[in-house]
Amino acid sequence: MPRHILTGTPGSGKTTILRQLELEGFYVVEEAATDVIALEQAKGIAEPWLQPVFLNQIAALQCQRQLQSSRPDEIQFHDRSVICTAALAEYLGYDLSPFLSGEVARVLRENIFDRRVFFLRNLGFVQPTEARRISFEESLRFEQIHQETYRRYGFELIFIEPGDIASRIQAILGALPSSRS
Repeated sequence: MPRHILTGTPGSGKTTILRQLELEGFYVVEEAATDVIALEQAKGIAEPWLQPVFLNQIAALQCQRQLQSSRPDEIQFHDRSVICTAALAEYLGYDLSPFLSGEVARVLRENIFDRRVFFLRNLGFVQPTEARRISFEESLRFEQIHQETYRRYGFELIFIEPGDIASRIQAILGALPSSRS
């Protein structure tokens, strides 16, 4: 089953691209971190990312969504992955918990995702939201950590440059393995 990771720094346009891919008939698996943040904030925790359990919550939801996404032979686009969560741990200064390490190992061992990751380049700005409170300068630092983390785990990055939605979608679809025949 072809599972592809779509990732990038906060504010790189992932959600917009994923919505368009979904409209074009592709199966999309939602990002976990934003949902964990929203839930924790609804519980009154203003900055849940300051709690070490935050990373395990993201990894657990990512695992649940990945396991529920078993649609044979259907191309899937996953909004981030547990490798992104490992990058977030590094960015936040946390060690990988045993659970998070185990999830990274499982994803690698089971070869869950295509090793070519679509990495959306930043758009030159970050629009703050309740869940996204990162400055543009910090997003660039996170972008670098993100790239290094994927490479360290043996993934190849396919960079999707800024541009209009149609050209970014075309770049993604043109890089799919099935389109290389």
